[in-house]
Amino acid sequence: MRAGLVERGYAAGWRLTRALPAAAAAAIFRAGADLAVRRDGPAPRRLRENLRRVTGDRLTPAELDGLLRAAMRSYARYWVEAFRLPSLSREQIVAAFHLGGADLLAADVAAGRGAVVALPHAGNWDAAGAWVAAQGWPIVTVAERLRPEGLYERFLTFRRGLGMEIIPQTGGDHAPMRVLGERLGQGHVVALLADRDLSARGVPVEFFGASTRMPAGPALLALTTGAPLYAARMWFTPQRPCGQLVGPLPLPPEGPLDERVRLLTQRLADEFAAGIAEHPADWHMLQPVWRGAAAAVGGGVR
Repeated sequence: MRAGLVERGYAAGWRLTRALPAAAAAAIFRAGADLAVRRDGPAPRRLRENLRRVTGDRLTPAELDGLLRAAMRSYARYWVEAFRLPSLSREQIVAAFHLGGADLLAADVAAGRGAVVALPHAGNWDAAGAWVAAQGWPIVTVAERLRPEGLYERFLTFRRGLGMEIIPQTGGDHAPMRVLGERLGQGHVVALLADRDLSARGVPVEFFGASTRMPAGPALLALTTGAPLYAARMWFTPQRPCGQLVGPLPLPPEGPLDERVRLLTQRLADEFAAGIAEHPADWHMLQPVWRGAAAAVGGGVR
């Protein structure tokens, strides 16, 4: 029963945001974000604690309340803008996102070497993926297998409709790492959400002064294929979501593979932290990060 309600809720969200004028849809979702903050449920409470760590516990209670409200509104904006993407033309998708360092990615694709882009759950990663596809560059990512299955299928249809190839994290015909390695050999962009691990096999890193785990996939792919690895910083401006590529990151040249993966994953964690610290309200992390956690290939796409 609850699974069906969740699926119908997302379906209604898709229809509502595409049927209403953009300003009206944004206002409704913003009001929903404010209501969620007032109700103080588990997700806003978790986000508050994550933001407390990100800001070094330096904010007053009132300041932290203000940041939480801005962060929940940012998360609501992500959903509104993501849900509206299928109704945009290619030209509108290109205009609706800005990527610093895009010339590097263009050169990687043109040279046929592909690239690995590791992203945090920040800004609008769906807009980023749609923007890459709209450039005519092949892009592939990994999807977390959501429940119920109907919701998972809706997200697959949604993202494939934007021009992305989606590899299931589990239950596919081939191991995700194998498929991603093949796609890099074909010159594709491999985009992986990588600031939160979803299994118990992640790489230990220091992140905002505390230990957690992050997925090994981005570093492992770069080290085993030689593809360039970029960390992405993601945020919103009043006009549109933005991203900035950092890299290509230098690959550790010597030592055991697991140690090189650890060093490179720590570098990604450091780059994520720098970007999140600049735009904490745009980090959409409503799940635990520093307790338990973890995904071997990538954080998966929600």
